[in-house]
Amino acid sequence: MATERYNPRTSEPKWQKAWAEKKLFEARNDDPKPKYYVLEMFPYPSGKIHIGHTRNYTMGDVVARYKRAKGFNVLHPMGWDAFGMPAENAAMQNKVHPKEWTYANIAAMREQLKMMGLSLDWAREFATCDVDYYHRQQMLFLDFVEKGLVTRKSSKVNWDPEDMTVLANEQVIDGRGWRSGALVEQRELTQWFFKISDYAQDLLDSLDSLGEWPEKVKLMQQNWIGRSEGLLIRWPLAKPVGDAHELEVYTTRPDTIFGASFMAVAADHPLAKKAAETNVELAKFIDEVRHMGTSVAALETAEKKGFDTGIRVVHPFDESWTLPVYVANFVLMEYGTGAIFGCPSGDQRDLDFANKYGLPVIPVVMPEDADAKTFQVTEEAYVDDGVMINSRFLDGMKPEQAFDEVAKLLEEKMIGGRPMAERKVNFRLRDWGISRQRYWGCPIPMIHCEHCGVVPVPKADLPVKLPDDIEFDRPGNPLDRHPTWRHVKCPQCGRDA
Repeated sequence: MATERYNPRTSEPKWQKAWAEKKLFEARNDDPKPKYYVLEMFPYPSGKIHIGHTRNYTMGDVVARYKRAKGFNVLHPMGWDAFGMPAENAAMQNKVHPKEWTYANIAAMREQLKMMGLSLDWAREFATCDVDYYHRQQMLFLDFVEKGLVTRKSSKVNWDPEDMTVLANEQVIDGRGWRSGALVEQRELTQWFFKISDYAQDLLDSLDSLGEWPEKVKLMQQNWIGRSEGLLIRWPLAKPVGDAHELEVYTTRPDTIFGASFMAVAADHPLAKKAAETNVELAKFIDEVRHMGTSVAALETAEKKGFDTGIRVVHPFDESWTLPVYVANFVLMEYGTGAIFGCPSGDQRDLDFANKYGLPVIPVVMPEDADAKTFQVTEEAYVDDGVMINSRFLDGMKPEQAFDEVAKLLEEKMIGGRPMAERKVNFRLRDWGISRQRYWGCPIPMIHCEHCGVVPVPKADLPVKLPDDIEFDRPGNPLDRHPTWRHVKCPQCGRDA
């Protein structure tokens, strides 16, 4: 019986060296065996692997080794998701170039992963900050531009006025920048987007083809896409506000229209801006809202606040009934029309808001076995199915019947030469923003010319490379201060751009 004790420090390097010399894990394109691809994910090169890396890549390695043993030509690559803000922040903190910091971390993590004995094809290793890699990204971007799959539009972002940069939602802590501590502002900046919203319905329909996926994961995807069927209602303003005569609101619950007790608009809604021109306190409130984070999570956890603009709308079914219009910190301009009607009895957020500001709470849906004379909603909204009450001609209907009745009647009524309402399908899914006001990322290959507008860099001139001679001696994007990088000739007119 062998008595020699296993020594991993000598045995493992020996066999790992043998594997590397034999190129055991390198996949060959001309191998006739059936192909199999294993990819866990490419890690961010933070400098050291942790238990999460160990768990993830061990599971993938088990699959890769099993498939090789079953006779497959397995491609099991490794790469590095290497662009991003952490490298740039480290550069500012440690006075080191992000490229140097990133590749040093890659070298350290590569050795650690090799020590694990994973069956990775290191011959195919790459980093997303490699010029060869982001050259291909730029080629794809221009292909998307040619196909009309890219758009440039205004979008709200978190802006750190001290560091002079855009922050992710996760970097806004209690309304302040995580690094500078400055009060964050919500700014409108022109950004580049991939038009994934064009494919919202296709994405939703294709979930049915994922037979092996867990139902909870498919449900998460459905909620992310967020398809909803509702009604776009045009509420008349009691008095014109500038050139505006109506307020458009998208709702999935038009059946609760007789339970409405207030309207709420986003801080950057045109009505809010117009009202703030003559109301100093409202202007202060809007400024306060702009210092909140822009994420849905931030809005859901923040205290619900509102400010009465003094504007009122007329109820679509009763000209003598007007409702106040509030600016509210929980309404986003990016969702729907940037305006909602609040039905406190059927929505907990609306109920909390109504109770806080002393607004009416009118129950409009109750359980079928309840008594309409005694049924009340005080602290907890009623969100289940039932029958309509306190809703005039809708009383006794099921909510879905009431939905159709309201839609039919308002589609027949006219306001400003248009129907007062129209059925619409909305999606929660938003276009994928890819702009970053940072240095350490793939340059977008578009040229801004005063005469020709925004034009693509000719593919023959790619890649647009990041300059290495940059300085991180002050806040902001160092590319803005580079003496030559931004200055090019327009490929269409030949003038300076």
